[in-house]
Amino acid sequence: MSREPNYEFQEWWNKQREKNHDFFTNDSNNANKGFLTVEIRSLNPDLTTEKDRSRSARQLSWICLLRFQQLANSLAWITNSFLLLLRTANRRISAADSPSDSSASRLYRIIKFFLFLVVLLLCVELVAYFKGWHFSPPSAASAEAAVELFYALWLEIRADYLAPPLQSLANVCIVLFLIQSMDRVLLMLGCLWIKIRRIKPTASMEYPMGRVETGNVDDYPMVLVQIPMCNEKEVYQQSIAAVCIMDWPKERMLVQVLDDSDELDAQNLIQAEVQKWHQKGVHILYRHRLIRSGYKAGNLKSAMSCDYIKNYEFVAIFDADFQPAPDFLKKTIPHFRGNDDLALVQARWAFVNKDENLLTRLQNINLSFHFEVEQQVNGVFINFFGFNGTAGVWRINALEDCGGWLERTTVEDMDIAVRAHLCGWKFVYLNDVKCYCELPESYEAYKKQQYRWHSGPMQLFRLCFLDILHSKVNKAKKANLIFLFFLLRKLILPFYSFTLFCIILPLTIFLPEAELPAWVVCYVPGIMSVLNILPAPRSFPFIVPYLLFENTMSVTKFNAMISGLFRLGNSYEWIVTKKLGRSSEADLVAFENESDSSVTETTSFLRSSSDSGLEELSKLEVTSRRSVKTKRNRLYRMELTLAFILLSAAGRSLLSAQGELTVGHYRCHLESELQVTLTQHLLTNNSNFGVTGSGLKQFSIGHSLYGCQNANCEATCHWLKYKVCTKQKGIFEED
Repeated sequence: MSREPNYEFQEWWNKQREKNHDFFTNDSNNANKGFLTVEIRSLNPDLTTEKDRSRSARQLSWICLLRFQQLANSLAWITNSFLLLLRTANRRISAADSPSDSSASRLYRIIKFFLFLVVLLLCVELVAYFKGWHFSPPSAASAEAAVELFYALWLEIRADYLAPPLQSLANVCIVLFLIQSMDRVLLMLGCLWIKIRRIKPTASMEYPMGRVETGNVDDYPMVLVQIPMCNEKEVYQQSIAAVCIMDWPKERMLVQVLDDSDELDAQNLIQAEVQKWHQKGVHILYRHRLIRSGYKAGNLKSAMSCDYIKNYEFVAIFDADFQPAPDFLKKTIPHFRGNDDLALVQARWAFVNKDENLLTRLQNINLSFHFEVEQQVNGVFINFFGFNGTAGVWRINALEDCGGWLERTTVEDMDIAVRAHLCGWKFVYLNDVKCYCELPESYEAYKKQQYRWHSGPMQLFRLCFLDILHSKVNKAKKANLIFLFFLLRKLILPFYSFTLFCIILPLTIFLPEAELPAWVVCYVPGIMSVLNILPAPRSFPFIVPYLLFENTMSVTKFNAMISGLFRLGNSYEWIVTKKLGRSSEADLVAFENESDSSVTETTSFLRSSSDSGLEELSKLEVTSRRSVKTKRNRLYRMELTLAFILLSAAGRSLLSAQGELTVGHYRCHLESELQVTLTQHLLTNNSNFGVTGSGLKQFSIGHSLYGCQNANCEATCHWLKYKVCTKQKGIFEED
C-alpha cells in the first residue's frame, strides 16, 4: 500500500532552493564556494590576543600567597625528613649490639683508628692538591710555611719508613694469595677429572625402591635417626614428618627427637608432634635435657648414652630444617656393606630458598663450590673431608672408637671427623644424594652462622695440633690436615682476604711508594670468582655483587678466626640460625596425604593425652597469643666503617688520577725549557762524564722523564725537579 505524497514538505523544499539558488547551481564560477568554514579554537589561548590583559592586584597577591605556601611546604618536608633521618641514625648508633659488633670489640677499635688515619691522610692530600704540590713537592730545606714543612716531612717519612714495611707485608699477602689460588685451581681440575671420567662411589648392593614388606626385613640394618633442635618452632614439623615417612622398615628404625628448647610452648608443640607420629606406628622418642650444656655436641652425646643404642649399627643425623627424601637411607646405607673401614657417608645439601633474595643467591655460590668441588674431590681422592654436621650417616662403632661427641668446640662435626680420620676411618661423599634444607635469609643470621663456622676450626686446630703430630697416620695425611685442611683453607684464606683487600689496598693508595700489581687487584680475583661460580652457572649475573659480598664478609671471618685462635670470650658462643620453615615441592607432595588427617588426630590426641592435660593446653594457648617482638633494622658499624675506609681510598685515587693528568700536560709545557737546562748541564760537565757532543740527544727530556728505570730518578722527574741521571753512573747531580 503506497503512501500519499507530502505536498507541504515539497513546497518548503522549493522555497529553500529559491532562497539558496547560488548553493544549488553548478556554475563553474561558484565551484570554489562549495565548502563550509568552521572555526576551531585551540586549547592554548592565543597570547597575542591576551597580552594586553593585565592581572589585578588581588590576583597577584593570591598568586604570591600560593607560591609562598608551596615553598613553605617544601621546606617543612625537607626539614622533617632530615630530622627523621637524624633521629633514626641516633637511635641505631645508640642501640646496643651483640658483643661481636659492639664498640668494645678489639677489631672494631682497630678499624675505627684506621678510618681516622685514612681520613686524616685524605685531608692532607686535599691540601697538597689545592696547593699544587703534586707538581713540585716542597723540600724540608726550602719550606717556608708550617704546612709546607709538614708535607715535606710526611713525604720523607712515607718514602723511607712506611712504604718499605707495607710493601713487604703486601708481598707476603700476595704469596699467600697465589698459594690459595693454586689450591682452588687444583680443586677445579680434580672436579673436572671426576666429571670427565664419571667417577663416583658405588655400593656393593642396592635396596629395592618403594615400601618395604614387613616380612622381609632381615637385610635392613638397625638405624637410629637423630633430630637435634632448639626452639625451632618454624621447622620442627617438616623435619619430623620427612624422617617418619622414609622408606625403611619401622621395626628397624628408631627416631630420636632431641629437644633442647628452653621455651615451654616449643617443647609442647614438639612433644605433641612426636606423640602424633607415635600413634601412627612410628618408633619415635622425645628427649629433653634438664641441664642443657655443651650445645649440639652435648645434646648428641646425651642421646648416645642410652642403653638401647647398642642394638643399632648406624646413626643418621638431621638438623631441624633438613628434609631428607624418602629413599635417603636406601641410597646411603648400602655403601657400608663390604667396607668395614667406612665411618661416614655424607650427602649433599640442596636449598629450597636459594632464589629468595640476593643474600641466598650469594650463599648458594659458596656452598655449591664447597659441595660440588671441595667435598667431592677430597672424598674421591683422599677419602677424608669435614663432616657437615647433618645429612650424614655414621657407623656407631666409628663414633665410639674416636671418642664420641666432645663439647670442647662449637664445630663438633669437624672435631669428630678429624678424630675419626686420625683413627684410620674413611669417608664417602655422595654428590647425587641431596637433602633439602634452608639458607638464612637475613644478614644478621648469616653473619652469626659464619662467625661460628670460622671461629670453631681455629679452636679445633689449637686443640688437636699435637694429636695430629703424634697420631699413627702417615706423613702425607698429617701434612694434608695441618697445611691444607686447617692452615690454608681455614686460617690463610680469611687472613689474606681481609688484610690484602681491606687494609693493604687502601694503604697503597695513600702510600704510592708501595705498589700492588694490577693482576693481584683485578685479574686473579676475577678469575677466582669465575671458578667459584662455575658449580652454580645460573649465578653468573651476580659475579660483581659476589666480589663485594666476599670483601664485606671478610671482616666477620677474620674476626672469627682471630677469636678462635686466641681463645677470646665470644668464640665459644653458639647461636641457633634463624629458620623460616620453607618447604620444597617434593615435601609438599609427600605431606599432602598427611595434612588432612593431621589436624583432627592432633586435636584428639591433645584432648586425650595424659602428659599435657588441660593445664598444659591452656598454657599453650596463652603463649601462642603472646605479642611477637617487633624487629628493627640494625646498624652494622664494622661494615660501615670499612666502607668509609674504602670510600676515602677511592677519593684519594681520584686525586691521583687528576694529578697525573695535570702533570702530563705540565711536562709537555715545560719540555723545551727542561731540554735547554739539561743540555747546558751536560755541556758544563762534559769533561767529567765523558759524554761527546753527538751523544747529547740521548739525554733528551724523553730519556730523563720516561726512559730511566731508576726508581729515585723516576720519582724525582715526576716531581719535576731539575735533576739529571747520568748515563754511566746513574746518579743524581743538582743543576
